[in-house]
Amino acid sequence: MKIFDISRPLSNDLAPWPGDTAFHFELKWKMAEGATVNVGAVEMGVHNGSHADAPFHFQKGAKTIEQMSLEIYLGDAVVVDLTKEFETDRMRQITIADLESSAKAPRLLLKTGVWRDSKIFPEWIPVIAPDVAEWLGKRKVKLLGLDLPSVDSIEAKILVNHHALAAAGVAIVESLDLSEIEAGIYNFSALPLRITGGDAAPVRAILWRD
Repeated sequence: MKIFDISRPLSNDLAPWPGDTAFHFELKWKMAEGATVNVGAVEMGVHNGSHADAPFHFQKGAKTIEQMSLEIYLGDAVVVDLTKEFETDRMRQITIADLESSAKAPRLLLKTGVWRDSKIFPEWIPVIAPDVAEWLGKRKVKLLGLDLPSVDSIEAKILVNHHALAAAGVAIVESLDLSEIEAGIYNFSALPLRITGGDAAPVRAILWRD
């Protein structure tokens, strides 16, 4: 069995969402300086790197991340490779036509290839077309994952796609690293950290095949 790590590495070079708290790791105790052990500390916004959004992120009084069912984040997933579609066309959206020929699975992971360098925040990202969220819900998709920092545009003030996906019963995982992954069906796990009251949480996302 081969395990594919599709988590975007957390490092001090990782580009955060503009204005958000960047990831920072620092050794506070250092064996090289005489401490008995090395002990590190982390400062970060919960939307850094690969993470799961909770509905509370964009809806008052909605479920926080520790209230989300773990079953959503574990099971069969299909990877759809859209890299060719977005190599040159920045006006294009992700449409039902892009997705309807893919194998059916309860989790859908979209590989766009737009965010190639984690050290540089993208200037533009593609988003799903307005009718995609409802279509996913009817198809019984319970999770949408992307190699992008958001399911909405970077400049969005109202998170239309976040709301539409929540209304369709589709959970969101963002900022995956699918650069080395071929299209197809995989086993998937991306369990969010149990942060009480969290609007999101980092995940260690993996794919594997038996």
